[in-house]
Amino acid sequence: QVQLVESGGGLVQAGGSLRLSCAASGSTFSWYRMGWYRQAPGKPRELVANINSDGSINYADSVKGRFTISRDNAKNTVYLQMNSLKPEDTAVYYCNAWRTIWGQPTEYWGQGTQVTVSS
Repeated sequence: QVQLVESGGGLVQAGGSLRLSCAASGSTFSWYRMGWYRQAPGKPRELVANINSDGSINYADSVKGRFTISRDNAKNTVYLQMNSLKPEDTAVYYCNAWRTIWGQPTEYWGQGTQVTVSS
């Protein structure tokens, strides 16, 4: 079992920055692909970025060049640095941990943190 706790959300003006953190419990953090997803009102949840156990990274096209995902396996924490924020980045941001166990996908979600970008 993995528990994920996000922090760092808030209200920021367009063009500003925020840094989200996600602290994970458990001793196998480094085995998980860690990701950030977001969900705006009335829209489906979408991938923002993820980082695999080997350090490879994927970004949604909408955030490339503005957001940076990173992980610190010693601290069991994944980060999302968000720069040049836009009103359309407003959403609840969720941390996700994913891996396969005996070939079966297993994933966990955090409770979410609100990010609001004012114009």
